[in-house]
Order: sequence, then structure tokens, then C-alpha cells
Amino acid sequence: MTFEVAGEAYDRFMGRYSGPLAADLASWLAPSTGQRAIDVGCGPGALTGVLVDRLGADAVAAVDPSGPFVEACRARFPGVDVRQGTADSLPFDDDTFDVAAACLVVHFMPDPVAGLTEMVRVTSAGGWVAATVWDLAGSRAPMWPVWDAFGVIRPGGLAEERLPAGTGGELQRMLGAAGVRDVESVEMPVTVTHGTFEEWWTPYLEGVGPIGEELAALSPPDRRRVEDVCRDRLGPGPFDLTAVAYAARGRA
Repeated sequence: MTFEVAGEAYDRFMGRYSGPLAADLASWLAPSTGQRAIDVGCGPGALTGVLVDRLGADAVAAVDPSGPFVEACRARFPGVDVRQGTADSLPFDDDTFDVAAACLVVHFMPDPVAGLTEMVRVTSAGGWVAATVWDLAGSRAPMWPVWDAFGVIRPGGLAEERLPAGTGGELQRMLGAAGVRDVESVEMPVTVTHGTFEEWWTPYLEGVGPIGEELAALSPPDRRRVEDVCRDRLGPGPFDLTAVAYAARGRA
């Protein structure tokens, strides 16, 4: 799965949730002045920006396979070492960082354990290696209203709900398999207020991520059926939606 869309499109779609989640993850890891950190699968830079605020741009690096996301992150955070690359082959030397974090990325890695193992490699002994994933198995990701609506026209659910690392226990297991020590996990809820139904719904039509691709592949009548089911459930707005992520961390 790739995200070859503009950074602004991703921000409208997921940034409203990933931004607060990134801030919570950074607070949990609490990197301090003098340390170096890498944001693996940085996207347009939600976690990158939080790390820059804490450590300074010259102490932060970021990697993403999406060219548009790399361009957006570079433009937003001059001075950050932003490179195009994949988690399973990070373009950095061993023991380069004190903190390596992946926010909402592990479930999109072709080989999550290989990606997490690379994060361990580039982190100095005793440094934090951490990741967050939405509770996909529990249907507590931001997309849950759309998943439910899809069930009306396509019983059996969507492949997105079954992506790897979609439970807290699975994420912990993967970190352990990658060589991370003393792994612990917490839940991180994020509540977002949406002013109108249209403000919530329109970003789903921009083709971002698996759910955007699924919607784009529907016939216009079926897409309208999904929209109508969501509108009936959520109302015209304003309304709050809460998503829950699992966060796990351990020592390299």
C-alpha cells in the first residue's frame, strides 16, 4: 500500500487524528534536548513536527516511501533530514538515534517485523523504539463509520480491518520479535469534533489510503449508499468521533 497523494489531502483525511496522536506519543516517549530521533513512515510530518518542537530540526530525521509526502515534510520542516525510503531498509547507520518511532505505519509495512528490526538497528542501545496502530480489530479506527456502512453493500467487511498489527497484543509481539526489550503498551484515544457531515465525509473521496481506494472503486450509486448510511448514523453535525490507537514502546 502506497500513499501517492498530496500531503494536504492526507492531512484532511487523517491528519486531524494523527496530529493529536503524534503529540501523545511524543509525550509518552519524552525525548530530551541533546537526543536524536527518527520518524519512520513520516507522511507529511505529524510526528516529525512534534519532534522538531522538542529537539530542534537538526536533531530529527524522517523517512517515507511516498514522494509527495517526502516533499511535503521537507517543505514544512526545513533542516530536518527527510529521505525517501522504506522501513525495512532505513538509509541510516547503526546506532544513529536515541528514539525511533512509527506513528500509524506498522500495519502498512510489507514486513512489519523487518521494519521494526531496522528501527532497532538504527537506535542506540537503551533508546526507545515505539509505534502506534489504530485498533483495527476492535473497529475503533477513525474510519469505523465507513467500514460499518460498507457492510450494508458488501457483507464480510473490508481488507483494511484485517491489516497486520491491528491489536495491542500483536504490536507488542512484533516489537519483541524485532528485538525490542521490555515492551509495554497503552491505549491512546483521540476525539475529534467535526463541524459538519460534509467536512468529515469529503476527505474520504480523495482516494487516500485503502478506504479511499475502496470508495473510489465503487459505482456512484453504491458510493452514495455508503454516504447515506453514514449520514443517517452521524447526522448533519457537529458531532464528535473517538478513535483509539495502541501505542507500544520498548528499549533497543
